[in-house]
Amino acid sequence: MLINRILLLVTCCFFAFKISQAQSVEFPRDPTRFHLFLLAGQSNMAGRGKVSESDRKMDPHVLTLNKKGKWVAAVDPIHFDKPGIAGVGLGKTFAKAYAASHPGITVGLIPCAVGGSPISSWEPGGYHPSTKTHPYDTAIERTHLAMKEGTLKGVLWHQGESDCKAELSVVYKEKLHRLIERFRTNFNDEKLPFIAGQMGQFKERPWNADKKRVNSVHETLPYHIRLTGFVNSNGLTHKGDKIHFNSESYRDLGRRYHAAFEAIHLKVRN
Repeated sequence: MLINRILLLVTCCFFAFKISQAQSVEFPRDPTRFHLFLLAGQSNMAGRGKVSESDRKMDPHVLTLNKKGKWVAAVDPIHFDKPGIAGVGLGKTFAKAYAASHPGITVGLIPCAVGGSPISSWEPGGYHPSTKTHPYDTAIERTHLAMKEGTLKGVLWHQGESDCKAELSVVYKEKLHRLIERFRTNFNDEKLPFIAGQMGQFKERPWNADKKRVNSVHETLPYHIRLTGFVNSNGLTHKGDKIHFNSESYRDLGRRYHAAFEAIHLKVRN
């Protein structure tokens, strides 16, 4: 019995080691070759799409900073705001498209989106009770940690559903503009690109005046703040809940974010 237990223990340790080895990743030691992107907002940034086998495939050029602050291969779900609920999002597809268009570069995603979080929780000290987290403070801390090994290239933002109320939508523009300013100040980059995505346009759930107001803030952002972008959600579909995109729509959205980023990137270089 003792020998059997020892053999079982050795076998378990061996497979644990093999799994650890399989999940270990290498990232460029040159920070200029390791491009970082902060993923922020609420559930449609975190992703709620169904995970398929293809979403679990690793790409050696796409990494993510896990909950423990370690770089691992980006395998959906990359967010951990709501374990068991988080699924496919737009981040990984964005990163794969970026890596493909920038040979020799490894992408590091910094997932910080929190489902249901209003923009007020994306302020210093902001608290989101349903997940018992401080979204903004955590994002700043995790991004600075990531920047020890890479170069921050942009912020991808998808949020707004939780602010589609009369008393919140009227102050959304001011809060979003201040958020962008804080990000750029905190990360010491006045030219840091910021891209906002459009909320879902689902015919089963028509927009009210407040949602239209929040959407207008997103849509007109490039006219008010330099080096910002807007990504539309035209033609995308929901997963059946009339709130969250389905997996294919998330992937499409990721490609749209990439196109928007490249357009801004040209302006940064010029």
